[in-house]
Amino acid sequence: MNIHKQVTTTALLLMLFATIGAAVVGLTYDGTYETIKYNEQIALLKQLNNILPASSYDNNLLSDTIEIPADHLLGTNEVATAYRARLQDRDIAVVFPAIAPNGYNGSIYLLVGIFNDGSLAGVRVVKHRETPGLGDAIEDRRSDWILGFKGKSLSTHTSKQWKVKRDGGEFDQFTGATITPRAVVNAVHSALLYFQANKTKLFAKDKTKEDPSSKSEAIKHE
Repeated sequence: MNIHKQVTTTALLLMLFATIGAAVVGLTYDGTYETIKYNEQIALLKQLNNILPASSYDNNLLSDTIEIPADHLLGTNEVATAYRARLQDRDIAVVFPAIAPNGYNGSIYLLVGIFNDGSLAGVRVVKHRETPGLGDAIEDRRSDWILGFKGKSLSTHTSKQWKVKRDGGEFDQFTGATITPRAVVNAVHSALLYFQANKTKLFAKDKTKEDPSSKSEAIKHE
């Protein structure tokens, strides 16, 4: 009987501790959610401003967005978000994700910024698993190769030129690594084709949304 009481007491104590623990975790999450969300927005805005300087637009980049469906030109298989930059209500640029599915070690995730005139504002790698010391030269902190896309467009380069030099194009490959830059070049070219075909939709304003021209100074200039 004593053993039964001991087991029951232990079980009740464990349930009590579990309940208290769950409550503490819940309260901690509720208390930090807004901070976490804010920090995530700051990190995203830094990525976007690495492509589009904050001085080039005056709207709230994080609220002036549009959902774009999965598209083979972007290499995406689910809905993604495009961020529109405007200056004095004029369309300046749009930044959206693109995926190069055929990297050396899998998919390479990109952010591609394109000006209203169809020229590239910039390209940045968000995530990849390419070989350190070789394929990771696509990162802007590893080399300036990715910076070379800025200003290029479907007008400055023909379809044949939108390839690495080994394939007869105009873009450098890396010593000992051709697959990685080839995948990125192809993905950027496809992103430009997507922009060309969907420009009007990408910049179209959603009248049901809050006016995106009211920028958040605290976030934009963080």
